[in-house]
Parts: sequence; structure tokens; C-alpha cells
Amino acid sequence: MKIFGHPWIESPEFITVESKEEIANTQADSILLFEDINNSLENIKYSQKEGLPFALKVSTINHTIFAYNLGANYLLVTPQLAKEIQDIAQQYLFDMQIIVEIQNETEIEKYAQMGIDGVIFQQTIK
Repeated sequence: MKIFGHPWIESPEFITVESKEEIANTQADSILLFEDINNSLENIKYSQKEGLPFALKVSTINHTIFAYNLGANYLLVTPQLAKEIQDIAQQYLFDMQIIVEIQNETEIEKYAQMGIDGVIFQQTIK
């Protein structure tokens, strides 16, 4: 299980971006984060073409499958869909990691027991 944003573990920041200018201004070791597949498609395709690592927030299974086909490295999913999306990702051998946003480290165990790929502390998302 990956853990992003815990003080004991060095990890990249996830930077919310909405334009090519914002993409160009992010640090090289950051993960681009797109919050809406519908409004970010052009930037997602640009990131994929440029080989830039990116994450996508999704709240539906359909968007999960599109995110995989668009080359997302990480998928930030809602806690309610985390297990279902993780099962789909394992069934289809997705290359992307399924990540759930958490508030504190007491939640890590719950998601580890569910088999979720990783968690990200809310403060790591800029």
C-alpha cells in the first residue's frame, strides 16, 4: 500500500491543475491532478502525450474505465466506491493505482484491509 503525505514518508505532491499554463508551472516531481474528466480532457490528453504523470478524481465506474484508457497513473476515488473500483482494477489488471483521500492515519488500516492500493492525506493535495 502506498501512503502519500505522511510526515514519515517522502512523496510527491498532487497538484490540482486546470490549464496548460498551470501544468507548465508545476514541479517536475509533482503529480498533476485533474478533478473533472469532462472539463479536463484536453489537458489530460496533453499530459499523456508529454508523458507527465497524472491523477484523476472520479466518482463513477464509467469514469474509472475512461481514466485507465486515458493513461492515468493514479485514480482518486470516493470512499464509498473504493472497494468496488479496486476490484475492477484488479480484474482488468489496471496499471494505475487506486487511491483514497484520508484525514488521519487511523484510516490507513481500514483501506489496507480492503486491499486499496494507497491513501493520500488531504493536505498533500494542493
